[in-house]
This record gives sequence, C-alpha cells and structure tokens, in this order.
Amino acid sequence: MMNYTRNITLNSVEGLTEKELDTLIDANSNSIGALLLHIAAIEYAYFVNTFEEREMTDQEMDQWGPAIRLGQEGRDKIRGNTLKYYIDKLDDVRTNTLRHFKKVDDEWLHTIDEYYQDTPINRFFKWFHVFEDEINHRGQINFIKQRV
Repeated sequence: MMNYTRNITLNSVEGLTEKELDTLIDANSNSIGALLLHIAAIEYAYFVNTFEEREMTDQEMDQWGPAIRLGQEGRDKIRGNTLKYYIDKLDDVRTNTLRHFKKVDDEWLHTIDEYYQDTPINRFFKWFHVFEDEINHRGQINFIKQRV
C-alpha cells in the first residue's frame, strides 16, 4: 500500500517545474514542494519513532522540522528546489524504511508503544498513518496543481 500510494504521488507531480513546486496559492498555503518534503519528513519521523524507538535529535529537527511543521516556516525555508531534489529525499527515506521492514515481523507491527487518550497505538497504526498522511497531502498537491 505504501508503494502504491507513492507511485500515484510521483505520477501526480511528474514534470513539475521549480516555479510550480514553489507556488503558493495564497498567504496561508503550502507549496507542492513543501508538501513533498513533508511526506518524506513524516516518514522519517515515524521511522525514528518505530524502528529506532527514540525521538528525533536537535540536528534531525533542524533538517526536517520545517517540513514537519510547514506553515510560515515551511513557506520561508522550503523553496528553490527541483523536482529531482524532492524525489531523491522521498526515495532515500523510503529505501531505508523498506530495508528495515524486511527485518521485522507481524509481532513487531502489532507492538503497542504508546497510548493516545487511553487508546493503545501500535506500529501498524503508525505506519498506516504515514501513507494516509501522504494520500491526504496528495489531494492538496492535486488541488494546487489545478490552480498553478
């Protein structure tokens, strides 16, 4: 499901120029480039959380924080990159994720490692959220594309 979702996302942005990737449709929107980097950043954050069982370091937050948080910080800092830049980030994170998924089993996926409002959250749910988040942002990307 993650690979299918990613392939559709990549098809959605195929051929976009740097100008199109940086376009903001209003003062509060995110650019397509920022959304692509956000997708990679969320996957990286969940990788660290589930596979490495830790929080992101200050250095990692310096690198990924603007893409995780988006908003004005993302509008200011995530600009001027080619489509290849974003695709390379997505590919690098995904390659690492898939390499580690090959080393775990269903028991690992069903491990509960935190609770949200007294509801147990397992790693399967967390990884579902990773590609569910991508699908949501792909909808935003397609909306922005129609207006660029």
